[in-house]
Parts: sequence; C-alpha cells; structure tokens
Amino acid sequence: MLSPLRVSVASPVVLIVLVVPALGGCVAEPRGLHVEGPALQPSRVAGPVYIADAAGVALQQPTSAQLTEYVVVSQLSWRDWGGPTARATGKLGGPWCGRRCADDPYDATLTLSGLEQQERMAYYRRGTVEPKKPEDLPPAAVNVQFQGIRLSIPDV
Repeated sequence: MLSPLRVSVASPVVLIVLVVPALGGCVAEPRGLHVEGPALQPSRVAGPVYIADAAGVALQQPTSAQLTEYVVVSQLSWRDWGGPTARATGKLGGPWCGRRCADDPYDATLTLSGLEQQERMAYYRRGTVEPKKPEDLPPAAVNVQFQGIRLSIPDV
C-alpha cells in the first residue's frame, strides 16, 4: 500500500517529478495485434431448413409463399437453399397490384437470410424481395415493405 503523499503548494516541481514516473508504467509498447489459432467457423445447420409463411406454416423450398399480408411470391425457382442465404427468382404480387398480378405478376428475386437453428431444424428469419423493374410497379407499391421482411418462426 502506498503511503499518502504530502505536497505543499510551494513545491509544484516535486509533484511533477513524482507523477511522470508513475505514468510511465501505463504506457504500452506498440506490438500490434497477435492472433492465435484458426478462425471461428459458423456452426453447421443440423436438420431441414424452412421458411414460415405469413400464416406460420413451415415450408421447404416452396414454389410460392405469402410472406406478409401484402407480399406474395410465386413460381419460385431456387438457386440456393439451406445455407446462410437462400435465393430464388419468381413472380411478385399482392393486393396492391390489383388485377394485373392475376394476369402478369412482376418478375422478382427473393433472398432469405438470418438462418436460425431451432432444435433439429432451422428457419430463415428475414426476406427481401427485389422487383426486376421497380419502376414498373404501380404507385400503391410505394407503401409496401419489400426489404427486411421479418419472417415468423413457429413455436417448436
């Protein structure tokens, strides 16, 4: 334990001399970052991978899905499934596009992400729909969320 230091106002030089050496022990030598061992690997998904639609129904590589009340994807053709992200091309529709979608829905890409393990299965947590030609969407589509759609996970 250090004894109390008594310094009078008349001796400021003594104070400086005593403080500077005390700070010297706090200065670290710049050696850079030292890394040891292999990089951490993402955990592997065990079991099947699903997406839950707006009604909470678990689907595996669906050909169509209602992601929200306003976003429906159909005619899905999957390029990736089961990894950190899943991608499919297909058609986009919903109540915002009226009769046009019944005859000719919009071309779009669906990307799923946020894969989360749930006991013996996994679910994608987020979805993003990218229309091929967003400029062709009707004005009502402005109020529809296509990015960062939160997907539900059914209770296990």
